[in-house]
Amino acid sequence: MASPPTIIQLLRSVSSPRVLTSIRQYQNLRSLGNQPHRGAISPTGVAMYRAVRGYSSTTNKQETAETGTATGSSAAASSGDESLLTNTPLLAKLFPQTAPEMDSDMAKERKQREEEEAKENEHAWKRMKLGFAIFGGGGLAAGLWAIYEFGKPEVDPNGQTIEDEFTQKPLLQQYLQRMWKSIHYYQKMIQEPSRDKLLPDPLKHPYIQPKYTLVLEMKDVLVHPDWTYQTGWRFKKRPGVDHFLAECAKDFEIVVFTAEQGMTVFPILDALDPNGYIMYRLVRDATHFVDGHHVKNLDNLNRDLRKVIVIDWDSNSTKMHPDNTFGITRWHGNDDDSQLLDLIAFLKIIAQNNVDDVREVLHYYRQFDDPVNKFRENQRKLAEQMQEAERMEQTKAKPMVKQWSRGILGR
Repeated sequence: MASPPTIIQLLRSVSSPRVLTSIRQYQNLRSLGNQPHRGAISPTGVAMYRAVRGYSSTTNKQETAETGTATGSSAAASSGDESLLTNTPLLAKLFPQTAPEMDSDMAKERKQREEEEAKENEHAWKRMKLGFAIFGGGGLAAGLWAIYEFGKPEVDPNGQTIEDEFTQKPLLQQYLQRMWKSIHYYQKMIQEPSRDKLLPDPLKHPYIQPKYTLVLEMKDVLVHPDWTYQTGWRFKKRPGVDHFLAECAKDFEIVVFTAEQGMTVFPILDALDPNGYIMYRLVRDATHFVDGHHVKNLDNLNRDLRKVIVIDWDSNSTKMHPDNTFGITRWHGNDDDSQLLDLIAFLKIIAQNNVDDVREVLHYYRQFDDPVNKFRENQRKLAEQMQEAERMEQTKAKPMVKQWSRGILGR
């Protein structure tokens, strides 16, 4: 028995002009709905179809060989016709030029799908245009309302129009300029403090006004916010905060100045300071909003800046008056913290020495990354120097005592 042809030989045989002609004849007859003539397709073309269909199968190989030997027989032609019906999709993939015409049902389905996609795209475009129209109309209406509402002149209780600097100008210009002035006013309310004097005037005699003013940040200086799933937000007191407030209140006017909202700050300070050591409370509306930060402007504090000390960990909030700031490290809620005790010693020294301008002292400590640690080190060195001076005094006093004792005893 001869060896079966290779796939390349089969492909070459199928793509020969003779076979292609037979395939086209069969397809034309099928599309017209007529029964194909058994002699219209050459047996060789039928054999090649069947060989491509079942080349990997032994049974198909045998059928291909038998069909190839049965040239001109009617049975082979009939089986070739049936093979053409089943093998047409495979041949259409291998040889696009032999693909039959698309079935009418498939063509209708494809056309219907294309029409549905076109309708959906049209509806989407209409919805987009409608959305743009609604958005643009809403924006235009809002702009006209703003011009009318913020640009209309003020009226007195009797309903009479109050003249201003824009009254004599054209109507549209009046409304636009009044609206711009109103917008600028509200912008100023956000960016600048709510009042020029944040603190009342210093107390007069016979009341006692502390000489120095101590401005404290609340968050992460006195308390630390802590959040858990079980309890939600809570504020933890810093170690030594009660003692710190009690000691500082003896020599300082204590003011809490923070960028937090008042509805958050006031209940916390009520619980933190039941004895009233904190004299004044300033919140976000007392700050300047500069470059995305709420800045504490001490010029509005209504106090002599030579006597004002600010304790804070955020340099951005005190960047207008860095020489009045004693920066400390931010407290993260750890229980072994002792910075407030060191601060008590630092502030006591300033008050006891009656420093005329605290900015000179604070400017010196501003050059260090950890001013509290530097102050602690300076205190240690000062204690060592005092001990050394005391020791020297004691050594000098001993010879004088001996000389005096010799004079008394006559030696």
